[in-house]
Amino acid sequence: MFSEGRNLAEDEQRSGRPATARTGENTAGVRELVRSDRRLTVQVIADKLNMSRETALLILTEELGVRKICAKMVPRNLTEQQQDARLSICADLQEQVAADPELMDRVITGDKSWFFQYDPETKFKSLEWRSKGSPRPKKARMSKSKVKLMLVCFFDSMRTVHKE
Repeated sequence: MFSEGRNLAEDEQRSGRPATARTGENTAGVRELVRSDRRLTVQVIADKLNMSRETALLILTEELGVRKICAKMVPRNLTEQQQDARLSICADLQEQVAADPELMDRVITGDKSWFFQYDPETKFKSLEWRSKGSPRPKKARMSKSKVKLMLVCFFDSMRTVHKE
């Protein structure tokens, strides 16, 4: 076509379907669906908005900058009262250490913990769409297995004194 006198390398206007379905309207639709339910799959989002799965995935990852992450397993969720109690105990301890900087060098403390063997459940049940800066969701374990082991440990500020 250049030999016939064409001097532009850009595509000419043509009829037909647009090359992409990643429009502002589709991006807004995907954003609203994800905000309403973070556990939706890419296929469900694509079906609800009548677009291809690949287009929905590109909008989620490139346009909205979200990714699917699993919930972090924690032993249990603390109540507000438990959180407040921990905060006040830590504040008292900070005051004592400020008054006597060598206090922690003279302290030996111990702890015992039960470790349970859990039956793993699939990670897909807790997957949510999250942006890169957002924190990981937390999910408390509800049932413990019958297999368990106790660890007893005593330590000071420098090292482990005893473990069993």
